[in-house]
Amino acid sequence: MNLLITRHDKIGDFVVTLPLFKAIKEQYPNTKITALVSKINYQFASQIDFIDNVILYDKNDFMGTLRRIRAHKFDASISGFIDTNLGVLLFLSGIKQRVAPSTKLAQFFFNKTVAQRRNKAEKTEWQYNLDLAKEIFADIKLDFSRPLIKSSFSTPSSQKTVALHPGFGGSSDGNLKLDDYLRLAKRASELQNTKVVFTFGPDDTKSKEYIESHLDFKAELLVSKMSLMEFCQFLAGCELFISTSTGPMHLAGAVNTNTLSFFGNTLFASALRWATVSEKSRQHNFMIPADYDENYYNTVESKMIEIVTSR
Repeated sequence: MNLLITRHDKIGDFVVTLPLFKAIKEQYPNTKITALVSKINYQFASQIDFIDNVILYDKNDFMGTLRRIRAHKFDASISGFIDTNLGVLLFLSGIKQRVAPSTKLAQFFFNKTVAQRRNKAEKTEWQYNLDLAKEIFADIKLDFSRPLIKSSFSTPSSQKTVALHPGFGGSSDGNLKLDDYLRLAKRASELQNTKVVFTFGPDDTKSKEYIESHLDFKAELLVSKMSLMEFCQFLAGCELFISTSTGPMHLAGAVNTNTLSFFGNTLFASALRWATVSEKSRQHNFMIPADYDENYYNTVESKMIEIVTSR
């Protein structure tokens, strides 16, 4: 089978679709899988070993994207996220089997739709994505090997790195205050053989400036100019990654690193829907109330210490 899988939105959204790619490739190795992705994920997708080809979803070049899709003569497509533009694109491409969730008006451009009601958060986003595969692979097992992304990173056994990413993004409706990130980091720096690293993306200038101006302990500041795959390799070497629910959290989950993650106190933004793709034992999720108190912070700090000192 020649299969197209589409996910043309943000980093975290693409990562939670990767179990769909991997489960199909592991159980049906003769399937040729192509990803249709946005620009931010194009290079990353091209470096993943269970994806055979990548097509850029160019929102500014509809006809060019359509020509690239048509050239592959796909037998079927599976779309984890849809909008009208994508629906028209795949309809005009001539793909005979087009699978998608039955959401939005865009569903009418697909001939195999699945009612999922993701806003009820009865499953995680990656499990909803995996379920779509049943429409084409009726006997597929909804399972895949972890880590999703393998790492060649090696670190001295005595060295533990705790990385903290204090930025917002994606569905990050719940987060700690920057001062509490600083408190967590300072406490981590006091643990034996532990290095602290703050990571920042290109949109995190204000939080970086605040953290940098309030540091009174040893910590590295990493403004990421590396590729997403290079960042994954860095995360694979960390003992723990602390962040809100955003793209970097999902990348940490993809390499099966321990995560201590903060989610909004609503079904839409909760860990029930947006938990990482890692093993459950490596996920430590907190739904953060908007008015969380000192006792709540202390619970988070205690969990951090438990994770770091357990090895």
